[in-house]
Amino acid sequence: MNHGSRDIKEGGAPREYCGLFGAFGVPNAAEVLYAGLFALQHRGQEGAGIVVSDRKKVRSIKGQGLVSDLLRDHELDNLPGDLGIGHTRYSTTGSSRLQNVQPLVVECLDGIWSIAHNGNLVNAPRLRLAYQEAGAIFQTSTDSEILLHLIADPMYRARPRRVERALSELRGAFSFLLMTRDTVMAARDPYGFRPLSIGRLGDGYLFASETCALNQVGASHVRDVLPGELVTVDEKGLRSSSFCEPVSGALGQCIFEHVYFARPDSNVFNQSVHQTRLNLGRRLAEEHPAEADVVIAVPDSGTSAALGFSEQSGIPLDHGFMRSHYVGRTFIMPELAQRQGGVDMKLAVVESVVRGRRVVVVDDSLVRGNTSRRRIAALRRAGATEIHMRVSCPPTAHPCYFGVDFPSREELVAHQRSMEEIREFIGADSLGYVSLEGLLSVVEQPADFCTGCFTGRYPMQPDGDFSKRGLESAQLQSV
Repeated sequence: MNHGSRDIKEGGAPREYCGLFGAFGVPNAAEVLYAGLFALQHRGQEGAGIVVSDRKKVRSIKGQGLVSDLLRDHELDNLPGDLGIGHTRYSTTGSSRLQNVQPLVVECLDGIWSIAHNGNLVNAPRLRLAYQEAGAIFQTSTDSEILLHLIADPMYRARPRRVERALSELRGAFSFLLMTRDTVMAARDPYGFRPLSIGRLGDGYLFASETCALNQVGASHVRDVLPGELVTVDEKGLRSSSFCEPVSGALGQCIFEHVYFARPDSNVFNQSVHQTRLNLGRRLAEEHPAEADVVIAVPDSGTSAALGFSEQSGIPLDHGFMRSHYVGRTFIMPELAQRQGGVDMKLAVVESVVRGRRVVVVDDSLVRGNTSRRRIAALRRAGATEIHMRVSCPPTAHPCYFGVDFPSREELVAHQRSMEEIREFIGADSLGYVSLEGLLSVVEQPADFCTGCFTGRYPMQPDGDFSKRGLESAQLQSV
């Protein structure tokens, strides 16, 4: 499952994303998990949870809202233990219900199991139906719960390499953290769609969706969990195993991590996010120059690209928008009305920067286009004489099935619209997207990145009709 911090971007980037953070052999693990999740809050604001073990008992708390809201009425002292996992959620599969907030915790025949997931399982509908036909009962409408049923299945439970065998049944995008009373495990899908890093803190180990969370708690980055790898850490130490054969071709690392999702101070897929966005801005200025007086960014994920555009073009950079940090990433607000209201409250135009001037606006992406349309209208009301929109990724014209929440082509502004039609829709004087070639020129091993949302070519296809709420019964109402 997944999360983000800006609009899906009901006029901006897509909604995706969850944040994962895990710890083993770390004193006061709950405090460390809280700090790590706080650093990953940009990856999801719908809900959060922490599960901790003292090797005897497993205790958990979870709730809807921000990480700080989760612990408002709970003391970390009530969560003793040196191992645990945490999750901050934005839903890409399953609606916004408390039951869907992770980590999920169940009691199996051999004890307590807990999981946290970032990604989308494209074969979840088929697996879920097979278990339901056999009489299994599901407590959530998320795809993540499938893994718990596989682990508890006698066919896997009684055989060696139980977890590896269960993971090998899954298709799609996943980074998983799993926990028992005395063990923490981490796994990535064979294509490596979603990032997951290993860190070291004292004598203990950490796992994090982004390295910024490791930095937050003073840990060192050891390496990334490899695609198709299961890393297990217990009292015997850390060990690695594979649950699948390596993919025969290129990987499927999500390019939107670098374009939008990740924090600029993170290294994702072994590459600096800030430097990647800076280079995207430079390339954008080369491909789509503009005669203008000032460059402004749509904060925060457009800031690095705007700096690169300014440096390459020689046009000065200024703060044309001021962001309220008390309004979350509207991109991950689940409903349209919330996103529209959030956009109005989130960014305010600095009139003195734009009045009477030709303005270049740099954003990371244009998905639905509605947000950009309102922002451009606000700039005109503030007195901007020309507005030149520049976007640091190619047109998003295709749905994503692997954790980014724009499944419908009809919602995408670039679907069946020409560049001129998009420009007219958002109200800009000119519009330029960085080319696919330009995007791939700034990442290492470009063949290993998934660009399906731009090209319509994916590393794999989902099983049948796939949608965010496809696992929910029509009779099930969110409460």
